[in-house]
Amino acid sequence: MTVSDEPTGPATKLRALAPRVGLVVLGFALGAAAFGFRSCGQPEHSHEGAEAGAPGDGDAENTIWTCSMHPQIQQSEPGPCPLCGMDLIPVVTGGSDDESFTGVVLSARARALARLRTQVVRRRTDAAGAVRLLGRIEPNESTLRTVTAWTGGRIDRLHVNVTGERVRAGQVIATLYSPEIFAAHQDLIVARRQVQRMAGAADSARRASEAGLEATRERLRLLGVPDGELVRMENQDRPIRAVPIRSPFRGTVIERIASQGAYVTTGAPLYRIANLGRLWIQLDAYESDISRLSLNQSVRVTVEAFPGEDFEGTITFIDPTLDPRRRTARVRVEVDNQDGRLRPGMFAQAVVAAEAASGADAPLLVPASAPLFTGRRAIVYLEVTSGDRTGYEPRTVRLGPRLGSFYPVVAGLSEGDRVVTRGAFAIDADLQIRGGASMMTSPDDREPGPWDTAIDVPRTELRRLAPVVAAYLSVQRALAADDLARAQAAATEMVDALPMAELDSPQEAKLAWADISASLAGHARHIVMANSIERARTGFEELSNGIAMLLRRLGNPLDQPVTQAHCPMAFGSQGASWIQQGEEVNNAYFGESMLSCGEVEHRIEPGAHMPAPEGESQAPRSTAPAAGHQH
Repeated sequence: MTVSDEPTGPATKLRALAPRVGLVVLGFALGAAAFGFRSCGQPEHSHEGAEAGAPGDGDAENTIWTCSMHPQIQQSEPGPCPLCGMDLIPVVTGGSDDESFTGVVLSARARALARLRTQVVRRRTDAAGAVRLLGRIEPNESTLRTVTAWTGGRIDRLHVNVTGERVRAGQVIATLYSPEIFAAHQDLIVARRQVQRMAGAADSARRASEAGLEATRERLRLLGVPDGELVRMENQDRPIRAVPIRSPFRGTVIERIASQGAYVTTGAPLYRIANLGRLWIQLDAYESDISRLSLNQSVRVTVEAFPGEDFEGTITFIDPTLDPRRRTARVRVEVDNQDGRLRPGMFAQAVVAAEAASGADAPLLVPASAPLFTGRRAIVYLEVTSGDRTGYEPRTVRLGPRLGSFYPVVAGLSEGDRVVTRGAFAIDADLQIRGGASMMTSPDDREPGPWDTAIDVPRTELRRLAPVVAAYLSVQRALAADDLARAQAAATEMVDALPMAELDSPQEAKLAWADISASLAGHARHIVMANSIERARTGFEELSNGIAMLLRRLGNPLDQPVTQAHCPMAFGSQGASWIQQGEEVNNAYFGESMLSCGEVEHRIEPGAHMPAPEGESQAPRSTAPAAGHQH
């Protein structure tokens, strides 16, 4: 998995500005003449003396009227938008010499005013970048040991009562009472005294007594008494009641299994011990990362407990199989921990330096500022020059995991192509005004998968997640009221509630919640750190997706029903959903300006699961749609 140092660039800006897309579109419409935005083959028009926002006299035939929120609306006369009622704005269009060209043509003056920057796509041998992976610190399995009871009996005392305590090899860690050892020890003492009495007797009698002593010794050995302990027992005058259990290993107790007063059988585990002087870090690598990893690669590891400090490790194992559910492979890194600062259970971030390729094997790279992202799809604007005319055409590309400040191109571009690295957002906005195939009108290509499958969770377990959903609903209400401070306070409550919300069973639900909670924490922090309500609403959309996943997979943990609402106009008519209480639309993306815009799609009863997206199978639950489009 590649962890980016910053959010997706232009796409994130676009989403953050989407609630005000009307202003953006209007700005481009009013400045179309000055900036020279026009379709392929369009002559540059002069607007001197014309009223702001009105087309020139010579452009009346080429003027269409569109909605800044719904660019698909195109009319020949001004008036209100039939969808939202906003006033239509004028856009001057022109003919095209090339019907196949779907981009935007800019004059030299327009390119200068828009401050466009382009760069040639090339192969680079010095941009191997690094693979960033997340994982968890675990004990080194090769040092794991289990201390067992070498005989059966009742545990009289545990000398090591807590996990985390260090023990020495040979240290007594428990004592127990064993009737068998007691009886055998008594026979040993009697046999020893018999040998002493027969010291001056005939050889046959002496040999018989010595044979009896050796038989009692062997009996104790078979019961598990070590030779050293056997010598001590033979020299005692009374049979012992407390049999010592010694640890044959040196290390740290990571699990105490036995309880004082309990009866155990021979071989029953009492403690699990590990040597924490050398630890494992189990990392999850996605399919796209595996080809860049190899054994004995050096790894730089950071943990939250020691910010700004790096720990060095080495890759010692790469899982030959892939997890079919998560589509990841386990990568093991060994790190030295003689000072004991690292602890099992800590989360770790690892950076693996990738080897640079050379020649034709070097990756074809584009700057990270070039692509605009829509889900897994990325769009770049390709510069197309014909004579004295320069145009910019959208091109869908497939990119690999980020390499520093670049993305490797898997498909869609060739070496030598020139792409826009600055100003792509402006070009895309102009295409959106004209109703072209811009990033905003391109459908997302995220596909449903098995991660949407519902899991039956007992109500007692599910209720543990109620504080998280309650905090989310507080964020939703605050954004609907245009109250950024209150939304950030509620998001902080959610961050604090997430570590306290845990599921113990079933195991599948426990794993699902681990993934969902990690995602929720990141998006909640996005809202807490937002410097504007628009940015907070951008984070709120992803937070809503996480809560929707919770409701789909695990169910509604509240004692009251909740509803899912959808606004088709959010984020430049791309649309977005959210979870709320009640069936009256309370739009968190527009607030008071369009509070009732949207419709309630689903009602999720307490303990029930939200229906899966279309095309995803799921067992029926006690959910019922709540009708009623409001606008």
